[in-house]
Amino acid sequence: MRVITGKARGIQLKTPQGMLTRPTADRVKEALFSIIRFDVAGARVLDLFGGTGQLGIEALSQGAERAVFVDAREDACALIRENLKRTRLSEQGSVVRCDYLDYLNRCREQFDIIFLDPPYAEVFLETALKRITEIDILRSGGIIVTERPLGKELLAEFPGYSRSKDYKYGKTLLAIYRKENGEL
Repeated sequence: MRVITGKARGIQLKTPQGMLTRPTADRVKEALFSIIRFDVAGARVLDLFGGTGQLGIEALSQGAERAVFVDAREDACALIRENLKRTRLSEQGSVVRCDYLDYLNRCREQFDIIFLDPPYAEVFLETALKRITEIDILRSGGIIVTERPLGKELLAEFPGYSRSKDYKYGKTLLAIYRKENGEL
């Protein structure tokens, strides 16, 4: 697993032992960042299920201003901190050890991009997506990037959000939700 482009391009990221974390495949990550390339520069990013930190780190490498990484596991948080050091992006990232719903319920900042790539077998994706669309943490025009396995359905609509088509890469589906501008 490596950073694919930007100022940390080519740096190998450390991956965890065991099966508790499922990093996004490099080809899926390349496709994802190709889709959102015009949204990244200067963005404030939330990597809600941090894992290795690779999605937020990729965004920082490609010009995002700041990234917040959230994970409930201490070993994952330590791994994210190590990967931020490896890429020399520590000053732009902050790591929060917290359950994702607890974080969302007390979050008081706004983001331009939110990455949702939770464990596939759980309902975390659906729950996080529903909660994010109910609270005001995504700026107008901001995006929520979702990753899920083939066969797992998501709601097509949330009030105030539009959804992209599904992008299929092997057994992985990506979808983007964009918060609509409040202008009439």
